[in-house]
Amino acid sequence: MLNVNPDIVCSLITRAREFQAKEQVVIPDVPMNPADDWALQILADHVGDLTYQEVKSTVEDLEPDQQAELVALMWLGRGDYDMVEWENALADATEQLTEHTADYLLAHPLVADYLRDGLDQHGYSCEE
Repeated sequence: MLNVNPDIVCSLITRAREFQAKEQVVIPDVPMNPADDWALQILADHVGDLTYQEVKSTVEDLEPDQQAELVALMWLGRGDYDMVEWENALADATEQLTEHTADYLLAHPLVADYLRDGLDQHGYSCEE
């Protein structure tokens, strides 16, 4: 059972697709430098984007445990963990949680697919 409402995750999936479909949003497959702030530098160019602001606001309004679940869902959908390891994914996401969760999620070009796959593994689906 998820603490984060699946409808919120579905909304974030839709917004992430909208944001990353825009031509000016270019997130490299390989970061330009090994520093963790590369994604923040790229996303800083889009601070005025309404879709970006919606995603950021929605994620920031969630409780920390719900933000950690979003990250764990992405990891689950990406294949870093499987359902048997869900508690480990949650623990790792909670341990690594920062105030940049929305940026971290949006920095992954396939985050919408990963979140959808993570939800699917939990038995939830988004109507698209």
